[in-house]
Amino acid sequence: MRSQLIFGALTHVRNRYELCQLASKAARKLHKPTTRLQDTMNDVLVRFHKANPMGETSLPVEQLRKQERRAA
Repeated sequence: MRSQLIFGALTHVRNRYELCQLASKAARKLHKPTTRLQDTMNDVLVRFHKANPMGETSLPVEQLRKQERRAA
């Protein structure tokens, strides 16, 4: 059931608004034209439950700041 998927995905995300934003971006990238959008959305929520969608890294803050400066 979709509500179970949503509550499972909320284990890694702080609030529902952020979950909606991340899930919509992921669904746009993962959707295949031959599949139903509902199935893609369910797949995204399952992936969010299994892994952290925020993509937090284990790098120290100093290295992250250096990478941000280089990218700009």
